[in-house]
Amino acid sequence: MTDRSIRVALVDDQQLVRAGFRMVIDSQPDLEVVLEAGDGAQAVRALDPGAGHRVDVVLMDVRMPAMDGLEATALVTARPDAPRVVVLTTFDLDEYVLAAIRAGASGFLLKDAEPEDMLAAIRTVHRGDAVIAPSSTRRLLEHLVQVLPPDEPGAPTDPARAAVAELTDREREVLVLMARGRSNTEIGQDLFVAEATVKTHVGRILAKLGARDRVQAVVVAYETGLVRPGA
Repeated sequence: MTDRSIRVALVDDQQLVRAGFRMVIDSQPDLEVVLEAGDGAQAVRALDPGAGHRVDVVLMDVRMPAMDGLEATALVTARPDAPRVVVLTTFDLDEYVLAAIRAGASGFLLKDAEPEDMLAAIRTVHRGDAVIAPSSTRRLLEHLVQVLPPDEPGAPTDPARAAVAELTDREREVLVLMARGRSNTEIGQDLFVAEATVKTHVGRILAKLGARDRVQAVVVAYETGLVRPGA
């Protein structure tokens, strides 16, 4: 292993699941499992900066004893220099996944994903420059948006809508393409601009929305109606 290896933590109450993930991850020269935890409380303790474990990416299960993945994600991502969290889920956990993203998770990974998809997800979220598994993420987000409460008539404009209103026309275009799972390179091709220009737009979008990364910005796009399911 080198100092540039991506350090991964596995948090799941099923030991066989962790063993399978570890086998796949440790087979890669640029990835290394440095920590395992069987529940959220154990993960929060082990990932405390004072514990001495440097972790880049956490694969976090949702349903676990002692402390579930939602609470653990919120506690871990609230810390300075927190690792990025990828939530392990299935489609029947819709409201839990959305809550995890709101709590600070950077993306989704379906538990029945192919090993190549898991490895790509870890590398992608570590880079922070693309949405994890665009097709799966988009389908899941479109499913999640169905469980969002409808707006009440006459309700005041919430901070998310106010932030979206501050975006320029080009920034809205970029955010819509992000929500459709397009990478920076693809967005640049769609809009006939340089990839560096796209990165600048993405940075400004994240800053205006107060989003930690692209996935959270995409959630805002769906929640505020900028992007509609199936659009």
